[in-house]
Amino acid sequence: MSATPTLKKALNQRQLTMIAIGGVIGAGLFVGSGVVIGGTGPGAFLTYGMAGVLIIMVMRMLAEMAVANPSTGSFADYSRSALGHWAGFSVGWLYWYFWVIVVGFEAIAGAKIIQYWIDVPLWLSALVFMILMTATNLFSVSSYGEFEFWFAGIKVAAIIAFIALGGAYVFGLWPGKSADFSNLTSHGGFTPLGLGAITVGIVTVIFSMVGAEIATIAAAESSDPERAVAKAANSVILRILIFYVGAVFLLVTILPWNDDAVSASPFVAAFTKMGIPYADHVMNAVVLTAVLSCLNSGMYTASRMLFVLAARREAPPALVKVTRRGVPANAILASSVIGFLCVIAAALSPDTIFAFLLNSSGAIILFVYLLIAISQIVLRYRTPDSELRVKMWLFPVLSILTALGIVAILVQMFIDKALRSQLVLSLLSWAVVILLFAANKWFVNKRPLEPVETPTAAPHRVLVLANQTLDSHELLAELSRIGADRDAQYLVVVPASPVDTGAAATHGPRDVTEATQEAAQARLDATLSALRSENLDAQGELGDYRPLRALDHAVETFDPDQIVIATLPPELSIWQRFDVVDRARSQFKVPVTHVVAKSAVGNQVPR
Repeated sequence: MSATPTLKKALNQRQLTMIAIGGVIGAGLFVGSGVVIGGTGPGAFLTYGMAGVLIIMVMRMLAEMAVANPSTGSFADYSRSALGHWAGFSVGWLYWYFWVIVVGFEAIAGAKIIQYWIDVPLWLSALVFMILMTATNLFSVSSYGEFEFWFAGIKVAAIIAFIALGGAYVFGLWPGKSADFSNLTSHGGFTPLGLGAITVGIVTVIFSMVGAEIATIAAAESSDPERAVAKAANSVILRILIFYVGAVFLLVTILPWNDDAVSASPFVAAFTKMGIPYADHVMNAVVLTAVLSCLNSGMYTASRMLFVLAARREAPPALVKVTRRGVPANAILASSVIGFLCVIAAALSPDTIFAFLLNSSGAIILFVYLLIAISQIVLRYRTPDSELRVKMWLFPVLSILTALGIVAILVQMFIDKALRSQLVLSLLSWAVVILLFAANKWFVNKRPLEPVETPTAAPHRVLVLANQTLDSHELLAELSRIGADRDAQYLVVVPASPVDTGAAATHGPRDVTEATQEAAQARLDATLSALRSENLDAQGELGDYRPLRALDHAVETFDPDQIVIATLPPELSIWQRFDVVDRARSQFKVPVTHVVAKSAVGNQVPR
């Protein structure tokens, strides 16, 4: 086994490139662009350009941080490093919440498209879509990548076809058609609703562009994460200019901005204007593909963020469990369950519960982007220029302007009565997350100090259960305190847990199993070395990832007369948080002592 397990190549460059290209194209472009055009006028493409600049800046900041500090947790870890655990906790849970709501919403959107062709119950189609995408993600990472490759390919092909045909139509290369740009000014002017309408539309547009950052998460499961992140961030500029700004410019040039058909389905209206047959069926099929793509990516993204949260001891540790194919099955199923609940809410209570869920996640992505921007500013000042291979342009000016731009959008949401409820409820969601973080911290800190127990007789068979390596002084001091002598036999058991060993915090789902085995073995070897350095009779084994299961098996086979459990301090130890020591004392009729590895605190994330 190698000293540093290499990342397995689950997503190839072909898949990752298409995920990066297609990730920025959501169903919002095909449908939502009509709403933006109707509320802005011909100048709508400027709205898309302004929102695109903001996304480009955020992606560039992500690229700088990701290349300098590669991480399976992506931007959640950068916020944690820059601003503290509360920020990483907030970004992780808020981003997960945003995407699980999106999963439910997209399943309903896809079901509505199906009703255009077939009269089937909305909930049934949505349920089928949820099951299909859950199964796809559960099968393997590469199956997600392959589905997304084709979904994204169809979206990209549709946009490129529209730009090619629309460009020919506008510039006079269409049969029987001369160049015509009159729709830009002949229906009330370029900004018929005023210049302010251009900025108001940014609120809607920014949400249609969400997804570009998924490439930074998916890159962790590629063969070259750093290169993939940098490439994705750089190429987002061209993608936004072509797919959004270019496409919307052609829409407002081909059609009058106030045409009713534009607000209903702008691309169908444009293809119909050009005389393309079956435009409605073709575009509905493309929109369905875009919806399924977003559903597929939403499931993937939510599950990976749960995996990261569990790895950082901020979600149940069972969520890092992976299958043989390197898939975090529990995290996928947990995210899928919330998606199913959203579908049920949409079927039973579309105007209350489902509307509440949508509104409570409406501004969350802006909160995440704001924390990314602030984190980049903080980390940039901490990082020497020599360590930065990708840099944010014109730092700190553009970084600060980006953060201010996000704040301006949030202010605009508060001013707009139609969007105010989304901002307020999203702030409430954030407040709940902060309260959960504070409650968890309070729970850990309030734990009373346990009494020190001394065995009544010198032990002869000592079982050491360790989720943290003790230095020789700490371990030998504890053995001396309980009266163990050189004639005693020792069995050291280290549970092979991705969370306890810290492997999940440094490796993605694809190679966390191998990394866990290596980290657990290194911990076992270090503990045995400390014992054998004193010429003690010590053996060892790797145990079940669940500490009490590992302990139960060891007690059955070794039959100890003393158990020593080694952990980190309460604020860092998940074992103490879940009362492993107390539960061991109640479960086994053997004296149990607890020793804290204080020497290891300096370099640890919470265990």
